[in-house]
Formats: sequence, structure tokens, C-alpha cells
Amino acid sequence: MLRDYLPIAVLFALGVLIGGAFLGLSACIGRKRPTAEKLAPYECGLDPVSSPRQRFSVKFFLVAMVFLLFDVEVTFLFPWAVLVRRFTESGLGTFIFVEGLLFIFVLAIGLVYVWRRGALEWEK
Repeated sequence: MLRDYLPIAVLFALGVLIGGAFLGLSACIGRKRPTAEKLAPYECGLDPVSSPRQRFSVKFFLVAMVFLLFDVEVTFLFPWAVLVRRFTESGLGTFIFVEGLLFIFVLAIGLVYVWRRGALEWEK
């Protein structure tokens, strides 16, 4: 049974080996001429406006986590939408459809809660 995974292990080992070899060769052979311009932080081709170590508001991270939460939950809707027809053919279509609507309802309640708590407001 482990023999089936041998090609995957060989491919993974080969990828790590080649990647490591290229990084090692670059470190050994590559030119090392640091200048102030090369060592400066790169920001979309423009000079940095502020320090890269600036603090972000907690609201930024809260909105980011809420976005990720809803994004991951919405990805569960795609397989559900694809499988509804198959479940309908087997006689479970109504059950699966109601389960999906219940899931969407719970997402809507979560969105309303977050919205009413002011987590989506950008103003300080």
C-alpha cells in the first residue's frame, strides 16, 4: 500500500532537492553588492510613505477575520449546490435543500450580528 505513494514521495524529494540546490548556488555564486536602494523596503515601485513597522487598528484584523470566516463558509456552498441534483435523484433533495437554507440562514444571522456590533465600520 505504501508503494502507491512512492512516486509522490520521489517527486516531493526531487522538488525539495532542486529548490535547495538553486538556492544554495544562488547564495554561493550570486553577487553580493548591497546598496541603500537595494536594502530599502519595496512598496509598489514608490518610496515608502511610513515605517513598515506601523501598528494597525484592531478593527482591521477583525474585518479580516470576519472576511475569512465568511469566505470559508461560502466555499461550502459550492459543493452543496453541485450535489443537490444528485441528492434529489436519490430522494433526499428536500432534506439537503432545507439543510442548505438553514446554513445560509445561520450565515445571515452571523452577518447581522457582526454588522450590528459595528465590526464592519472603518471609522475610528
